Amino acid sequence: MDGTVLSLSDVEKIVKTDPGQIRRFGGEFAFSFGSCHARDHFGIVRGPGQKGAVVCNGQVRCSIEPAPAPCTLDEAIVTAVRIRSGEGVTALSGGVDSSLVAALAGRECVAVGLKGSHDLEQARHAADLLGLTCTEVEITQEEIADALPAVIAAIPKKDPVNTSIAVTQYFIARWAGEHGHRRILAGQGADELFGGYARYLASPALEEDLARDVAGLEAQADRDQAVAALHGTYLSMPYLDIRVVRAARAIPAHEKVHDGQRKIPLREVAGRHIPQELAVYGKKAMQYGSGVWGVLKKLARKNGYKTSVQDYINHIGRVEHGH
Repeated sequence: MDGTVLSLSDVEKIVKTDPGQIRRFGGEFAFSFGSCHARDHFGIVRGPGQKGAVVCNGQVRCSIEPAPAPCTLDEAIVTAVRIRSGEGVTALSGGVDSSLVAALAGRECVAVGLKGSHDLEQARHAADLLGLTCTEVEITQEEIADALPAVIAAIPKKDPVNTSIAVTQYFIARWAGEHGHRRILAGQGADELFGGYARYLASPALEEDLARDVAGLEAQADRDQAVAALHGTYLSMPYLDIRVVRAARAIPAHEKVHDGQRKIPLREVAGRHIPQELAVYGKKAMQYGSGVWGVLKKLARKNGYKTSVQDYINHIGRVEHGH
């Protein structure tokens, strides 16, 4: 709240003495008290009740509208990471998004991928440049096959892209849970807020595309948190801090993507905190860089679905439901 990290006892005291203060809560949270439920402004944490509201007996009592003081994008990102860095581990892939979070958090990192995969090699390089400890978790085709039923059962949208991303998150969360970490700091949201996808370069309506993709971040968070919950963990997303979102939305789309460059404002901030090599690095998407997408296609072919990964996913879902 206002840049201050509240302890559980702080929240309990506010709930008992001045529950109206909950409307100013920022960060990521979901909790219940009496017959009421409260969830954060963007709905990053799963829980009962609607996002951004205090709901009591099924009725919205008040909206949660944090109003932090205006700040620069740099200040917003630094603050967002600081208030989330008291515990946990950082998911590192070596791109600008996760490298900036990792550098500012200064916590232990974890990287996941198949042996020899792009993400493992780049995360190792990034951790070396940043002077951080990074555990490399090598996953195998067999482990991915074993994880698929649980992943597909957990995620809301069961298509190839969401499944391959969720499988990668599954192994990050598994390692974190096994090593006593509940919070996983992650770089989600940066691509949508700052224009990171290659398709933005050719977009004839960039402002509209970015707005649509930002609106889809809640569904992405739901997917990622569902998988993380399988291992008793959750993803903490500094780029979806209200300070960062507001600062990002104030930047015109043409300043985020132009002249063949993407995520320009974020890279400018990153260049002040991490080596320039990492600030300008263009990384593959998680499902490709980890090698998971290639394995998913291979497993589909191996199980008789040569032309459709979606059919393979549907098959696993039917088996899990006893059909």
